[in-house]
Amino acid sequence: MIGAPKAGTTALHSALRQHPEVFTTTPKEPKYFLCDDAPPPDWRGPGDRHSQQEWIWRWDQYERLFELAGSQQQRGESTPFYLWSRSAHQRIAERLPDVRLIAVVRDPIDRAYSNWMHLWCDGLEPVGDFEEAFARQQERMAAGWAPFWRYAGLGRYGEQLQHLYRYVDRERVLVMRYRELVDDPQAAVDKACTFLGITPGLVEEIPRDNSRAYVEPGWRPQVFGPVVRVGAKLGQFVPPEIWRRASVPLIAQLSGGGEAHRPKLAAEARERLIPHFADDIALLAELTGESFDEWLSSESRGSFLERKRLSDSLSEPA
Repeated sequence: MIGAPKAGTTALHSALRQHPEVFTTTPKEPKYFLCDDAPPPDWRGPGDRHSQQEWIWRWDQYERLFELAGSQQQRGESTPFYLWSRSAHQRIAERLPDVRLIAVVRDPIDRAYSNWMHLWCDGLEPVGDFEEAFARQQERMAAGWAPFWRYAGLGRYGEQLQHLYRYVDRERVLVMRYRELVDDPQAAVDKACTFLGITPGLVEEIPRDNSRAYVEPGWRPQVFGPVVRVGAKLGQFVPPEIWRRASVPLIAQLSGGGEAHRPKLAAEARERLIPHFADDIALLAELTGESFDEWLSSESRGSFLERKRLSDSLSEPA
């Protein structure tokens, strides 16, 4: 699975992992094709260097991730940044000429908001206003921050697919929609299984998306946020699991240990952000033959859990 980040790839990966005819790697996101048989780029955003310790950048190491796969199993991994990375497209095509790729796309504004929320609730995003953080993409790119900070760039799926199709035949790329995972999870998993050539109907449910407790703006992120960011910076000097364990109580302090309601993005904010994506949404529609006009709406569709509750309520008998 090649993307997109915060579009349901973790949930779909977890569902396919349960299938007896599928073998998936540990770690889930080896990120090999973001490299070129060389160490990862020197990303410099909060927490970037800590996370890079787990990147697999040598081909022999990457191959070993699949050693335990059964001879009849489909082998796969899920690095959601491959869809964004132009160089990954060519590397994948050259190394794996028969590859099958799954790209899950989500309303790019909702995706960007979820992306920001993920980093904000982990204490890594220092800017507590989504639109302000969104506007800093170019500044952060110039400073060498990793792809996950590209709130706009990661959601331009039309450009990404257009480039991907130069290297990989369209019939070997399945483009799915986030709403499919929400509205009919079993049908979505079966669609992926059929595409992969494995038996549908063997996975009955899809795990919930990897959401986090909401962090209210206020004294908690002002006090604990800088501590988390310093800790993540120091974490590059120790094994990844050490900082991961140490960060758990700090991140819990950020949210107060609760499950605070995540506010939807205001309609006015969506209206201001739509121009960043309108041309790419049109390109995506042209490439796929599907309409994505609902992404031009000022109405936010909310988090996975909010959408799932709404979908379930609409499907209940009157």
